Amino acid sequence: MKKRVVAIIGIIISSIYLLNFTFGVVELPDNLPIIGNIDELAASLLLIASLKHFGIDLTDFLTIRGGKKKEVKK
Repeated sequence: MKKRVVAIIGIIISSIYLLNFTFGVVELPDNLPIIGNIDELAASLLLIASLKHFGIDLTDFLTIRGGKKKEVKK
């Protein structure tokens, strides 16, 4: 139950952050090279991990170059 609440909070916080209501003013400015994009990366990873807790696996859409796709069992 506790993990479920943490996952819901993670979804809410990362979604609000990625909507970027402040346009990069309050958090790290997006015009800083590399550093400006790390905060969005962290929020995206939090969102993906939180959704995966509920069975929504967005990593299935990712493929590694030269690798094989996972086979889906039916």
